[in-house]
Amino acid sequence: MVRNLIIIGGGPAALTAAIYAGRASLRPLVFAGAMPGGQLMLTSEVENYPGFDDPIMGPELMERWRKQAQRYGAEFVDEDVTAVDFSKQPFRVTVGAQTYETKSVIVATGATAKWLGIPNEQRLIGKGVHTCAQCDGFAYTGKHVVVVGGGDTAMEETTTLAKIATKVTVVHRRSELRASKIMADRALANPKVEFIWNTAVEEVLGDTRTTGVKLKNLETNAVREFPCDGLFVAIGYTPATAFLKGQLELNDKGYVIVHDHTRTSVEGVFAAGDVEDFRYRQAVTAAGAGCAAAIDAERWLATNS
Repeated sequence: MVRNLIIIGGGPAALTAAIYAGRASLRPLVFAGAMPGGQLMLTSEVENYPGFDDPIMGPELMERWRKQAQRYGAEFVDEDVTAVDFSKQPFRVTVGAQTYETKSVIVATGATAKWLGIPNEQRLIGKGVHTCAQCDGFAYTGKHVVVVGGGDTAMEETTTLAKIATKVTVVHRRSELRASKIMADRALANPKVEFIWNTAVEEVLGDTRTTGVKLKNLETNAVREFPCDGLFVAIGYTPATAFLKGQLELNDKGYVIVHDHTRTSVEGVFAAGDVEDFRYRQAVTAAGAGCAAAIDAERWLATNS
């Protein structure tokens, strides 16, 4: 059986694409991954997604989103795609020992935040540990937060948080920032931002919520506890594109390159969301891209089937 459309991913871009493709009677098959839901599964209260006058929990939002897609005929398989073959029609998508054939594909596998790998970090995700200031920063109005990192991502997070929090402390392993000059200068000039250099975050402190971090000076090896209300880890993202190497055109950081909004280097293969968008990384922008990808796929199928 050759499918009309296979969607790879389980986050906002994939689910929105599934809704639109389902409503277009394409009966999409969605490989949502072994851990479906995307980055919103790591968010406690979502306050910036349109249409909700009260905050909604990230996992609840994703569950409702998925049910909406299922209502319009999307079929879900919670497994990871291990390989693809886009060299000829029909395309082949492999999941474990099984291979599926399809006329078109939407890649919406997203990107995952890089973590420090320190004690209590994963346990306190959404309880004082975060990776997105635009998503979770509002909860820290009038509070003190720590940002880890020294690149552009960290400085973007710092600048955003400085508009909300009373104080932002940037902890960096080096003695100078790796960020672009304009981003670095902006953060360095902000009176609400302080920097702790040559220092690593060794542990997140707190039982049910983050109460501080343990810092280690990399020059003296001195360790101290540093109180704060939240920790934002900003050391970059890794796009989930390892299985696409040699199949689609990727940039030097591994993100899918798109042309004319959602079209990839292969006709009939489209991409949407954080797997190609390394600038905005928001649920609402990913959803919009998923909508566009589904419409593009529908139109492509109409002229190429």
